[in-house]
Amino acid sequence: MVARRGVSTLGCLIVILLLAACVYFAFGFGEAYFRAYQFKDAIRSDAEFASTLTDAKITSHLAAVADSLHLPPEAADITITRSQRTITVSSDYDEVITLPFRKEKVIHFHPVVEASL
Repeated sequence: MVARRGVSTLGCLIVILLLAACVYFAFGFGEAYFRAYQFKDAIRSDAEFASTLTDAKITSHLAAVADSLHLPPEAADITITRSQRTITVSSDYDEVITLPFRKEKVIHFHPVVEASL
């Protein structure tokens, strides 16, 4: 029989707990940025087909997308600016990420897409 040292695996357990905590907190931030990416992709899609869509249709579609992504209500406030050759579609909203110990982090998103008509 081989004699073993009385070393505990507490060091490994602490590393695993720290890693799990980092993943847990990063998930909230990652989810907010992924929703912002999906929303900007929807804006880009509508801007590319803007020559066949009215401003009212673009606004109502993007408001529905913002609602389905569970974005804050101010994300549905869409600004559309048309010129002779381009269209600019934008929104402006804040996401609140809840952190431990009753702390919150506010992330500001301002997706802007410019496309040619």
